[in-house]
This record gives sequence, C-alpha cells and structure tokens, in this order.
Amino acid sequence: MKRLFPCLTLLFLCFFAPAQSAPDYSEYIITPKAAETPRINGPKVYGARPGADFLYRIPVSGARPLQFSAKGLPRGLKLDAQKGIISGKVRKKGSYSVQIGVSNALGSDSRVLRIEIGDRIALTPPMGWNSWNCWGDRVSAENILQAARALEEKGLADYGWNYVNIDDGWQGIRGGKYNAIQPNKKFPDMKALGDSLHARGFKFGIYSGPWIATYAAHIGSSCDNPEGTYWWVQEGSVDENYKLDTQKYDKGELMSFGKYSFARADARQWADWGVDYLKYDWFLNDVWWLRDMREALDATGRDIVYSISNATRISLAPDMIKYAHCWRTAGDIQDTWASVSNIAFDRESAWPGYAGPGHWPDADMMVLGQVGGWEGSTAHWTRLTPWEQYSHVTLWAMLASPMLIGCDLDAIDEFTLSLLCNPEVLEVNQDALGMMGTRNVFGPSKGQSVYVKRLEDGSVAVALFNLKNEENTVSFVPRDLGFLGVQTLRDLWRQQEVGKVQDKQRWEVKLPAHGCALYRLSPGITERKMQGKWWEIQ
Repeated sequence: MKRLFPCLTLLFLCFFAPAQSAPDYSEYIITPKAAETPRINGPKVYGARPGADFLYRIPVSGARPLQFSAKGLPRGLKLDAQKGIISGKVRKKGSYSVQIGVSNALGSDSRVLRIEIGDRIALTPPMGWNSWNCWGDRVSAENILQAARALEEKGLADYGWNYVNIDDGWQGIRGGKYNAIQPNKKFPDMKALGDSLHARGFKFGIYSGPWIATYAAHIGSSCDNPEGTYWWVQEGSVDENYKLDTQKYDKGELMSFGKYSFARADARQWADWGVDYLKYDWFLNDVWWLRDMREALDATGRDIVYSISNATRISLAPDMIKYAHCWRTAGDIQDTWASVSNIAFDRESAWPGYAGPGHWPDADMMVLGQVGGWEGSTAHWTRLTPWEQYSHVTLWAMLASPMLIGCDLDAIDEFTLSLLCNPEVLEVNQDALGMMGTRNVFGPSKGQSVYVKRLEDGSVAVALFNLKNEENTVSFVPRDLGFLGVQTLRDLWRQQEVGKVQDKQRWEVKLPAHGCALYRLSPGITERKMQGKWWEIQ
C-alpha cells in the first residue's frame, strides 16, 4: 500500500486539484465593453450544399431579449425569430442576398447575409471550441454540453463561436447498423447530444484518424481484419472506456494503417448523429487516406467540415485544396511564445497562396485561458503574457486560420473574454474575401514584422508585431505596402480611429515585448483614375 499512495496523490493532482485562480489582467483590457444596443456580428457569407441540412445561428451582441427578422430567405429555409436560428434545406443552387435584422428595447441593426448554395462550404474559417486542450481524452458528454452552455452564458456565441467539437477519447468499439465506431460509456447517446447542440444553433464536431488506433490509443477508422475487431480490445488490454492499456503495450505500435478502411461506415454513423465537423488526425498525411474519408463524407449527403491534422507538407497543398476544408500546418501548439511565433511567422508563412473560401491552412487551437488537458499536462493558466495573447489572436485573425478555443469555458476570465469577443478583430478573420495576410516587412535585426491583409470592401488590415524581448518601436510607410493617398487608421483592438497618414509618411507605434497593433486602413485600395506624373501622385 505504501507505493500506492504517491500514485493516488499524483492522479488527484492531475485530475481533481482545485482550479488555479485566474491572473488579474484587468489592466490589459483594451477592447471596449459591448453596447446594449444590438450589433450583428459574424461572417457576411455562409455556404451549404443543395439538399443538405442548413443551420446558421445569427451572432448578435446586445441586451436580451432580441427579436430577429430575415427577408429574402431562399425557399426551404425558415427563421426562429426568438432564437435567431436559420434552418431547413435549400434544393436549388444559387447566391441569395438575405436582409437579416435584429432589435431589442434599445435599438436595432441589420445587414446583408449572402447565402451561397453550391459545391463549397466553410466559406470563412470555422470558429468554435475543441475539447482537447482542456479535457484531453477524459472528455465526456457532460463536458460538451457544459461548453455549449458556457458559449451562450459567457456571450461567446454572440460573436460567431459556434462549433462544439469532441476531440480524441469518445470512441468505444465497432457495432450498430453500419459496424461503425460506437461511443464509450462517457457518451451514452450521441444522437441526443448532437440534437441538443443543434437546438442551440451550434455545430457538432467529432474526431478520428485513419490508423488502427488514434493518438490517445482508441480505435481508429481502419482495421487489419474485415470484421472491424481489434486484437488488443478482444484480449481485454483496454480500460473501461476501451483505451489501450499502455502499461502492457506501446501505443506507438498501433499508429499504423489497417488493411481495411471503415471510412464509409464511420461517416454514415456520424451523419446519423448529426455531425458537422470531423478532425481527422494522422502523420504523415497522404493523398489516399485523405481522399478516402472525403469521399465517404460526401457520400452521406451531409455538410461535414473536413479538418486534417497534423503538420501537412506544402507538397500536398493542391490535394488539401481539393479534398479538405482545413489542414494543420504544424505539430501541436504549446502555450509558449516560441511555439505560437514559430507556427505563425514560420510554418504558416508558406501557405498564403493556398488559403481562400472553402480551404484554410490551420495554425491549430488557441492556447488562451486555462489549458492543460493534453497528455502529461495539468490544468494551468496560459503561459503567454497578456501582450503575447493579443499577438496570438491578431495573428490567427490575419492568417485567416480556423479559430478554436481550447480552454475551460466555465473558468474563463474577463481578460480572455475581451480577446475573444472583439467583433472588429474577428471581422478580419471572417472576411468574405478570404485572403490570408502576408508578411510585407520582416526585419529580424530590427525585431519587427508587419502583415497586410486585403478585405472585401477594399480596406486593408495591417498588423504590427514586436519580436523583441523588450519594448520596441514598430513602423510602416503606407506607400511601401501599396497604399496611395491619405489613409484613416482605425485601431481594431480599441475600436477607435487613431489618426490619418499620408502615403509617404511613416507611422510609428511603441509596442511592449512580443506585443502588437492591429489597424484597418481606409479607403485602402481604391479604383480612382490615376493622373499626372507617377512620382507626384498622392
């Protein structure tokens, strides 16, 4: 018994230790509080395939209750005027301009939502929550429902955070009418879980991979025999949730492709449950298994965002565009500046030519708030400094990366909420043009980096980053970035105009260590006729 006590103590500390108090970062909050009057947020375009289930929750901030309206909905769609949820099915392909409106006792707002019914989905980068960075493979149905409740209660859903994704750890054994992967006892009713999420207007995500076992040592979507049975399960070398007993076997031995693919069986089961998003995880990614699951998903007739993990090679870019909606460009992110900056400034920089509506290079889940659910890590508040967290969100916005929160939403603090609930910053990520920001000025000797991202209305987002470990002045000259004439600068984090700058004038800002500034320049790129000598043009 003496040797048992230290083990039990370790387990307690890992899984049941009291949550740490949030650091007090209130002095760093620069995003203004949302107004009580309604404001429609989120993307201005949404795509679905003909005949597929359509589900769109209109993101709106402001005091409740709210009353919603929609004019010009295509045939087959309906609006829940109290919840702001558009649902149904559209049979006919086309582009539909829908005037959506919302009002409360204090005011109203409206905008046009372009609904594209065609061959493409994920017309803007997916935004939502994923279970791994918080719960790891201990995730349960209650954790998922808890996250959905928190998205509503904390106001995150009001800004477009609408995917609720189960990562590794849900899998049991094969069975059911398709001989597909069935859930373990932590997920007693997947169909009911999906229905509950959909009733709130949320999308339902799930996880698998083409190996015979996943990274967390649950069964995968291939097998070495046609019956879909796995030897380590049959001999009982698993726990109560069918995870491999890693005291008996090295899980690395099971990270191999089986002779038989069960992609079609699994995809049909996921469609029956109402799944909207699949994270499909293996390394090295290859074309055969990539295409195998995409064809299986398409055959279900359900719109399921297909997200590939991890560390995709640039040589597979054309295949990713063809078969995937998102793909990870690096290994797993960690909550350190070295990890965030390596992924954003180095790994993502190879992909601008391959990003666009329907296909997004993925910089990985966001490491904000209280994280630490992954294997070998206990719950802790992110090790990123406040200004590194601003840079983290700014980079993901500029890079048009999928944005998936990974923290415990019940424990989320006001500072983290301010990072995730700034509509003007999120608009840069969700812009319908779908361009990925590119690095225009990079001077390691000066310790600065400047990124530029063209937006649909002609304005341009410009992000400045201080790469030094101490305060540094970062600057740009508009003409060097392609702008002519006078530009109005709007600070998107502070949601205020901060000045005007001539195209040949240098704009400078002092930034703290690893800090950033994010501006929207207007009018940006115009179509006015140029006249006179080129060197005299203003």
